[in-house]
Amino acid sequence: MKNDLLFDFIVDKLAKTVTITREFDAKLSLVWDAFTKAELLDQWLAPKPWTSKTKYMHFKVGGKRFYAMISPEGIERWGIQEYTSITPKTNFKMYNAFADKDENPELPGSEWDHYFSEQNGTTKVNISIYNESLERLERILDGFTQGMKMSLNNLENLLATLSKK
Repeated sequence: MKNDLLFDFIVDKLAKTVTITREFDAKLSLVWDAFTKAELLDQWLAPKPWTSKTKYMHFKVGGKRFYAMISPEGIERWGIQEYTSITPKTNFKMYNAFADKDENPELPGSEWDHYFSEQNGTTKVNISIYNESLERLERILDGFTQGMKMSLNNLENLLATLSKK
C-alpha cells in the first residue's frame, strides 16, 4: 500500500463549495465500481460505527439511489441522489439531498461532480460539491467533514482488500 497518496479537503464558503481530492492505490475500474455499485457503496460510505443501506439504486442519467445511514441504535438518516450526467469511468454528476423514509427530499440539497483518472495504477478521484445554501453548508460542515474523511478511509481499506482478490 502506498503511503504518499494525496488527500485534500478544501472548503470555500464564498463559493459554497467543498472540493475533495483523494488518490487510491487501486485500478480505476475498481474505484469507479466502488462509487457506482450499491453493494460496494454500502461497504464503505458510512463512517463507522454507522452502516449504509441502499433501498434501490439505478445508476443511469435520471436514475436515483435511495439509501439510509443507520446508527448503531438503529436510527435511519435517509438520503436521495439523482444522477444528472454519466461518462463511464471518467465522470458522473448527481444531485444529493437528505430525505425522509418516504423519499421526500429536504431541500436545499447539493450538486456533486465526480472526476476519475488513473496514472501508474493510482486512481485519483476529485469531488466538487456545490451547496445551494451557505446556511446548509455551515450547518452540516463539521459532521460532513469528519464523516467523509472516515468514509474515504473505509474505501481505501475496502479497495486494498478487493485488490488482493
